[in-house]
Amino acid sequence: MNLTYGYCRISTPKQNIERQKRNILREYPDARIVCEIYTGTTTDRPEFDKLLKRIRPGDTIIFDSVSRMSRNSEEGYKLYEKLYDDGINLIFLKEPTINTDTYRQALKTAVPMTGTAVDKILAGVNDFLKELEKNQIRVAFEQAQKEIDDLHQRTREGVETAKRRGKQIGRTKGTVVTVKKAEGIKKQIQKYSKDFDGSLKDQEVMKLIGNVSRVTYYKYKKELRSI
Repeated sequence: MNLTYGYCRISTPKQNIERQKRNILREYPDARIVCEIYTGTTTDRPEFDKLLKRIRPGDTIIFDSVSRMSRNSEEGYKLYEKLYDDGINLIFLKEPTINTDTYRQALKTAVPMTGTAVDKILAGVNDFLKELEKNQIRVAFEQAQKEIDDLHQRTREGVETAKRRGKQIGRTKGTVVTVKKAEGIKKQIQKYSKDFDGSLKDQEVMKLIGNVSRVTYYKYKKELRSI
């Protein structure tokens, strides 16, 4: 009996995973949902790794989008190819053109051979069509990674713009952090730190936030990890 799984991933405990679950169960109500909290800047995905060991040829894994499988284009493409070769069905709700069924059908749609010398040309055409299909998959994973890279670039540009305008980067000596401001700082740490939902280093996050000391920053980071 072939099984259907839905893999849902969020990057911090405070994010809501329900949207992904709803999207999958709306289309595949019998899917067995596997949930995970995982930052895309690490390779630690214990629940996903368990799923990969559990699945068998003919089973299906459903993702809300390609970014839930991997935000690293090279890693994502290689995993896609491996699972495809292992007979695992992959479904991406937001990118259905790279579902394995679509890919498999496209590879079967080859120009028929004629039994003549023309077959040498037709074989080349078929190889070219296969590469086009593979490239479409690569592009999907590259786009997911590009969205993250663009976010990092906009963040760096925002910090630089703030500096040029004379905005204080870093906490002014003697500044008192209120409870409200503390919550705001924690949200920004969760959003941008590579240890949570972002991919920025601590120094970059501190510059982006501004008005927070190194001691306070790491204090809040420790508090967030204990949640």
